[in-house]
Amino acid sequence: MSEAYQVISFVENQNMKIEILEYQNLSGNDNFSVAEKLYFAQKSNIKLRQVRITLKDSTLTAESGALQFMKGNITLKSLGGTGAKGFLKGLASSVLTNESMIKPQYKGSGIIYLEPSFKHYMIVELNNEEIIADKGLFYCCESSVSVSVQAMKNVSSAIIGGEGLFQTKVSGSGFCVFEIPVPEEELVEFELQNEMVQVDGNFTLFRTGNIDFTVEKSTKSIFGSVASGEGLLQTFRGTGKVIIAPTLPVYQKLAHVLKPMPSSK
Repeated sequence: MSEAYQVISFVENQNMKIEILEYQNLSGNDNFSVAEKLYFAQKSNIKLRQVRITLKDSTLTAESGALQFMKGNITLKSLGGTGAKGFLKGLASSVLTNESMIKPQYKGSGIIYLEPSFKHYMIVELNNEEIIADKGLFYCCESSVSVSVQAMKNVSSAIIGGEGLFQTKVSGSGFCVFEIPVPEEELVEFELQNEMVQVDGNFTLFRTGNIDFTVEKSTKSIFGSVASGEGLLQTFRGTGKVIIAPTLPVYQKLAHVLKPMPSSK
């Protein structure tokens, strides 16, 4: 039986292997409406993707509901905290970061397939470091990697910046997978050395190192900001990396412009 997908990215160590699968052609549906959508998706180079993990007597932490199927000697337990305190902590984390309260852990040896989707995935390897991710991007990681909440340092970053009061902090050493809104090759990475980068919009996905995030006027005067048409800018200052998705606002505008008209029925 020939495989309908190809491996477009993978990483491997002594604990596990993580692969990103991409299905080349979906042609098995007998519903004409679905077939039409698939036809235009394929013509637009929109591919179905899936994350596959091979455990080698190790443990994987994933978002709740991400599992599709698994094979092997693998046990499952949920990480939601114990008692009322642990439950409330998990609940707060889930609400504030757009991620699930209970993150299952898969332990043992075998193969795990996570739910396929048309989104994109990025594998990151941490080496005793941390990465601050935009809300909802975390997907799965090795158990040696910790997933927690990062609070904004000031109200302007939280409210005016459009990022909310909290983001997701992933720290430690090991592999981590993020679900990203654009292809990885469309991301732009800035490496700052006690420098600054300013962004007009909410399309910054990650930052690492000692980077402070604030929201600042584009000019010294608020009247100058209004006149320039730029207004307030997300400002990242310090030493580390900032990763942005400059094509994301374009996709969002196209999705709004091309939104289907409601049915007259």
